Amino acid sequence: MLKRERQAYILHQVNLHNKILSSQLCQEINVSEDTIRRDLQELADQNKLIKVHGGALSHSFSQVNFTPVEIYSQENKREVARKAASLIEDGMFILTTGGTTILEMARALPPGLRATFISGSIPVIMEYSNHPSIDVIVIGDKLAKNSKITVGADAIQQIKSIRADICFLGINAIDIQHGVTDNDWEVVMLKRAMIESAKRVVCLTISEKINSTQPLHVCDIAKVTTLITELDPVHASLLPYQQAGVQVL
Repeated sequence: MLKRERQAYILHQVNLHNKILSSQLCQEINVSEDTIRRDLQELADQNKLIKVHGGALSHSFSQVNFTPVEIYSQENKREVARKAASLIEDGMFILTTGGTTILEMARALPPGLRATFISGSIPVIMEYSNHPSIDVIVIGDKLAKNSKITVGADAIQQIKSIRADICFLGINAIDIQHGVTDNDWEVVMLKRAMIESAKRVVCLTISEKINSTQPLHVCDIAKVTTLITELDPVHASLLPYQQAGVQVL
């Protein structure tokens, strides 16, 4: 693979999954860690991604302020967000993860909605805070600075004390055999706690992440109540999930 092709692949993976591990890239592209390290540094120097220890982040995943940042597949994520927002009713308690699709959902909430949103994602919390009538609960006290989300034992313990109506998960990958998977251990632990603390688990993803896997297991398909993509629910790629008992929107 040529350098140009390799870096294009890396950039696509970072934008698609928001975060990518160097070790994973080495396996997928079959090159050395030094090569990946140099590629990430060059892409960071071009301001195309954020290089962090062990990998890289997309700019949209890392943002906290509201300076316009290009979001990968934004129109598709907005369609997912609109579908997700339609499930929320007055009086509900809602758990949400972070990520750009969840951020779009926060922006899609109807102005008259009265519900309580619980999250540890700083960008998402800031978006919730702009809403005129929802209540916001912030979980955790230890911040993962790169991803701008609270992590650790305190956050997990607080989540376990909640009984939410819906948990909205922004996911990195989903597959019938392997379920929901991710590439960040601390985020995986948070998602597992959220799943166990909610009556209904709703996964939000663009279709490009359907039938893909990441190294770390979050939950089996049986734990997923609803899967929302930008596709029409009758799309052929979604049929296996319906057959597995998942509601598809």
